[in-house]
Amino acid sequence: MTTDFRVDVGGPAGGPAAVLLHGFPQNATMWADVTPALHAAGLRTIAPDQRGYSPGARPSTVDEYGREKLVGDVLSIMDSHGVDRAHLVGHDWGALVGWWLAAAHPDRFRTFTAVSVPHPQALATAALRTDAHQRELMSYVTLFRVPDKAEQVLLADGAFRLRRLFTGSGLDEAGVDRYVRPMLEPGALAGALNWYRATDFADPQGVEAVVVPTTYVWGEQDRAVGPAAAKECARHVRGEYRFVPLPGVGHWVLDQAPEAVAQAVLAATR
Repeated sequence: MTTDFRVDVGGPAGGPAAVLLHGFPQNATMWADVTPALHAAGLRTIAPDQRGYSPGARPSTVDEYGREKLVGDVLSIMDSHGVDRAHLVGHDWGALVGWWLAAAHPDRFRTFTAVSVPHPQALATAALRTDAHQRELMSYVTLFRVPDKAEQVLLADGAFRLRRLFTGSGLDEAGVDRYVRPMLEPGALAGALNWYRATDFADPQGVEAVVVPTTYVWGEQDRAVGPAAAKECARHVRGEYRFVPLPGVGHWVLDQAPEAVAQAVLAATR
């Protein structure tokens, strides 16, 4: 199928590129409080609304949301913007795609900054299979994987449950609406949920250790990723590695602590 992604590009045209990947159920606007610092440091940022989130790249079938498709999207976006190598930053699902990219295509990335979600092997092996707390934290995935029912539950009562996901984010009603409103477009929420339906978190399918210099930023109050998975992440990075835990911060790191994310990205690029 033809894919037409909405992409926010900013910063110095000739600067080193930084590709910014959002997660569920957000979009590229989540980087708004991070990009000014990156631009001031000379980085050119490329932030797409990913597959399912861009109206022009919203296939309806689950098999169009597998790992190869999501990875290929990012590489194609880089190619279309003339980027051979980039600094890579991802949050939530964007971090998971980042791990896949950094593991399979290390030649395309200068650094990788993962926010919230650790290496998929850490999430699967150390946490989902052995840590009861992590299994409890991710119990919501069972619902998200059920076609139609998940959409009905999340969108009922004016998308009450979808909005409730942002509890503790510090966002006001307008801030939450910035993420929820695009999910009300026809097919948008189904597309976003198809990421969950196409991926088995318990089976990372041989994702290799990452050799790209990597920073992992994790909010200590994250309600989706617990300490077992976060601490296990280091075992799956062979290159330079830095762990940045953020006390008092939850899962919505880009909304709660954008300065910390910007500092982590810039520290990695120096």
